[in-house]
Amino acid sequence: MIEFRPIRLEDRPVIERYTMPSGICNCDLAFANMFCWQSVYHSAWAEIDGFLVIRFHIDGGERIGYMQPVGKGDFGPIVPLLREDAHAHGQRLRIIGLTDEGCETIRRMHAGQFAFESDRALEDYVYRADDLRNLTGRRYQPKRNHINRFTAEYPDHRYEELTPDRFDECMALEREWRRAHEGHTSELCAEQRAMHLAFRHFGELGLTGGCLYVGDRLAAFTYGSAVNDHTFDTHVEKADTSFDGAFTVINKLFAQHLPGRFTLINREEDLGINGLRQAKLSYHPAFLQHKFTAIRLHPDELACKELWQKAFGDEESFIDSFLIRYYSRRRMLTAECEGRTAAMLHLVPFDTELGRTTYIYGVATDPAFRGRGLAARLLGEAVRLIDERGDDAAFLIPTPGEEWLRSFYGRFGFEGALPVRFVTYDGFDFGSGDPATDRAMIRRRDSAAPPPETLTATCTL
Repeated sequence: MIEFRPIRLEDRPVIERYTMPSGICNCDLAFANMFCWQSVYHSAWAEIDGFLVIRFHIDGGERIGYMQPVGKGDFGPIVPLLREDAHAHGQRLRIIGLTDEGCETIRRMHAGQFAFESDRALEDYVYRADDLRNLTGRRYQPKRNHINRFTAEYPDHRYEELTPDRFDECMALEREWRRAHEGHTSELCAEQRAMHLAFRHFGELGLTGGCLYVGDRLAAFTYGSAVNDHTFDTHVEKADTSFDGAFTVINKLFAQHLPGRFTLINREEDLGINGLRQAKLSYHPAFLQHKFTAIRLHPDELACKELWQKAFGDEESFIDSFLIRYYSRRRMLTAECEGRTAAMLHLVPFDTELGRTTYIYGVATDPAFRGRGLAARLLGEAVRLIDERGDDAAFLIPTPGEEWLRSFYGRFGFEGALPVRFVTYDGFDFGSGDPATDRAMIRRRDSAAPPPETLTATCTL
């Protein structure tokens, strides 16, 4: 098993020996972020055959993940070592924060063994530093107008470097800001702990920051550190929102005071918060830093993926999304022939107007094994299980254009053609996205009750 060590201040020179020349803009590779957030992520590091590897707890939970190994050359050969380490902890291998190039490395050296997905909410916004410093051009006119209004309303504003004597003021402003954002209590408490650590070790972490004052009152502050030799990462930016335009002003002034060697500025992710997303997009990022997740698939998942591709021809990215987010071997029924998975279906729990409902999804038979009654056998077992656990209803969506399927499913008590609208926590669509096309056949425990005009299916996973 790999010997991982907790991240300590004295480890910074060794870790940055890998990260600084890497050219990777991922904010999670900034040493200050690793150190200040370790109470949440329990990050640890190791050197393996010339590569830096960071292991951490995903979302602070029990599952462990490994950042993309950082070093010169191809990290593909050390992937089996990471897999062994994950297995030693009773887990599958999850590699997090992969760049596009990192994904290609794994696809090339471990073909077909992984599922890949990038979460849009976790992608970093990376800007040209000169764009933020100068705000030139028509697209930045609204920002310049905002700054002009702030300047006219508060002529006594000034910019100051963030120094230790200002830390208490910053924490006081942060507490006021946090009170206005009570809906994200756990995240903000973790951020507050990270800020305390940052201020306690500001110089040792290589942090730099700025403050915006209106008269003697702190209106905004920010700080960050280098991700690599040419990219600066803004870790924290807070403002007193009673000063309209304070965020815009501190953003510009801080960028102007950064050393010229920083040609890019990473302002981190939007966490899927719509207002934050719009604010970050309004500064016109040069690019979004993809942070893919690669998950090593189990044999049953590999079989599911192979059969899905044969039966439906969907894009690999869609199948991977399903496997990563919703697949469970406990909810999949399979028929085996000649030592392989010949047919399958998935039982996915939903809430609908009909009550607790099971969606029979991804009914598929390998073309080489069709005509043997495998799908009928699986459907019969699915209906038995659904009845046994007392669900109010079940539904499925016949493949559009395959009208013969309606009589086939009718043999198991499914009827009708209700439009379906899917609701999931992450936007994954179990249908085509069009209720007019997604016409469900329904099987109900209480067949006497009139069916709704449209079925709204909310996933309960």
